Amino acid sequence: MYYRESGRQSLPPGVKPPEARKARMKALASAGPPPGLIAYHGRTPVGWVTLGPRSDFAKLQRSPVMKPVDDQPVWSIVCFVVPSAWRHQGVASTLLQGAIAYARKRGVALLEAYPVDKRKRGADDWLWHGAKSMYDKAGFVEVARRRPERPVVRLLVGR
Repeated sequence: MYYRESGRQSLPPGVKPPEARKARMKALASAGPPPGLIAYHGRTPVGWVTLGPRSDFAKLQRSPVMKPVDDQPVWSIVCFVVPSAWRHQGVASTLLQGAIAYARKRGVALLEAYPVDKRKRGADDWLWHGAKSMYDKAGFVEVARRRPERPVVRLLVGR
């Protein structure tokens, strides 16, 4: 929900922010289309990717790194969540391939993402946007770079 909202959210009396975010996510998931995709190993959820029309992510409009590159309609891949026990096993890459297939099935022409591009490997828990190398392998092309370690990449999905 972090990137879908911008600014303070008004809360009903007695409701804590985590409870409110959980309720808003449930409502979003119930309304459809899904706000993201979940990867499973058997019945165990092992990862999550958030994607959707760029206009669904209010925080992207204000971000100095992730602000619009141009006026083309894009879907944004915003973040991945992979529990530490499942990292370094290809879960994020599999989720990315699933996101591409899902976008193609939905008729999306252009996918955009905001990965991290560091020379040295950093802490995994800071890679919720995904590593640029993962996007490179999937065929994404850099279209902007507003900070040294934060490119904007795109993939022409189809038409």
